[in-house]
Amino acid sequence: MSIHSSSGTSTGAQRSPAHNRFLVKLTVISTLGGLLFGYDTGVISGALLYMKEDLALTTFSEAVVVSSLLFPGAAFGALLGGKLADALGRKGSLLVCAGLFLVGALICAVAPNVGVMTGGRILLGFGVGAAAATCPLYLAEMAPADRRGRMVTINELMIVTGQFLAFAMNALLDALIKDPHVWRWMLAVATVPAVALFVGMFFLPDSPRWYAVRGRLEDTRRVLSLSRDPAEAAEEYNVIAQHAQRDVTEDKGAAMRDLRAFPWMRRILWIGCGLATVQQATGINTVNYYAPTILESTGLGASASLILTITVGVVGIIGTILGIVLIGRINRRPLLLTGFTGVAAGHAVLALSFLLPESGFRSYLILAAMLFVVFFVQTFIGTLVWLLLSEIFPMTIRGFAMGIAVFVLWTVNAAISFAFPPLVASLGATLTFGLFALVNVGSLTFVKKFAPETRGRSLEELEDDFRTHSPAEVREAPVGVHGG
Repeated sequence: MSIHSSSGTSTGAQRSPAHNRFLVKLTVISTLGGLLFGYDTGVISGALLYMKEDLALTTFSEAVVVSSLLFPGAAFGALLGGKLADALGRKGSLLVCAGLFLVGALICAVAPNVGVMTGGRILLGFGVGAAAATCPLYLAEMAPADRRGRMVTINELMIVTGQFLAFAMNALLDALIKDPHVWRWMLAVATVPAVALFVGMFFLPDSPRWYAVRGRLEDTRRVLSLSRDPAEAAEEYNVIAQHAQRDVTEDKGAAMRDLRAFPWMRRILWIGCGLATVQQATGINTVNYYAPTILESTGLGASASLILTITVGVVGIIGTILGIVLIGRINRRPLLLTGFTGVAAGHAVLALSFLLPESGFRSYLILAAMLFVVFFVQTFIGTLVWLLLSEIFPMTIRGFAMGIAVFVLWTVNAAISFAFPPLVASLGATLTFGLFALVNVGSLTFVKKFAPETRGRSLEELEDDFRTHSPAEVREAPVGVHGG
């Protein structure tokens, strides 16, 4: 698959085996943050079934344990990650994330009460939020233009793989360890990839663009040479160096001043926050966090619910892989519009399913409707939004703006996750999922009106487009684009 950028330069030339090995190593190690993101957000769904008695959870404290990872944890972790990514570099920020993942997992695994568990979940949330803000930026800035879409979306694949591993590990440990304290082992498993991320990041460089805006141009040239042939590296170096000089002139490091001074940057930030909001408004995490609880409420047993929840992880992985393939062939906007149409329909079916009398058929129909929603989110929305957020922000505010957008994403996630059990209790499942269907119709309208088209442009070309055009006008990929 090749790509011709709008500048006319072919960037899809064959790379040497050494260049490809570096890109693979870079992607695998850095996306361990995404794996941990997925595991730590998914594992709680199974652990809840067993920790309720140990920690004497009420409906309220259960919601606190689930949502504390998201808010204040991941929400403020995203702000932390954005700041760290600018101050310490993308690599330094990911090292901090690894430490947070390790310590947070250990605290949760040994927690004697709700207070300690909540504290551990908040610490884990800092790691999740910081990694969510940093990993896509790091991959987007390291990737050649023709590989950017695929490399950034591998992080989303690792997130859903982490969720699948959490669901599978929950079921496996439940089968192997016949102990009401099995939830502690479920939570402790996360320490293994945390250590791998911490060690692995020492073997990777920082982003060439981060080096450039700090005047470390020789480091920029060196890092580009690790993954590009000499001609491609030289051309990209010239573009990055030129933009870095302009970025420094525009007062790099004073993101709030830049936002006040440049209306086009504010527009991009607002659109980024909107994209983050509609991604979470899909309701995907009500499935990820509460699938076993929902299935158990339909009459299935706890063990059967845990086993069936594995299908949520499997469908998430299949959908993400399909999404990565589609990203290389189809523009971003049509994929998003397809996704929100499917999600709205899926929630409508889910809402109607709860009107049926209790039976095995009803339980499996509800599972099928949840899987339908998961498939459309992971194929057409989840992957695309993370990719767009890594692409649309200008370099002078990129870390800061990514942190703000991901803060919004996690805040909305937390609000929905916290509100879901009380909503179902007060409105019933039918009205709750019907509400999600309506919200996703609204999300479809937002995407149609505001989402820009980013496929086929380098990060620097996108920035130049947004300077001179409204993001809503940047809707078509350049002629001749076949990948990215």
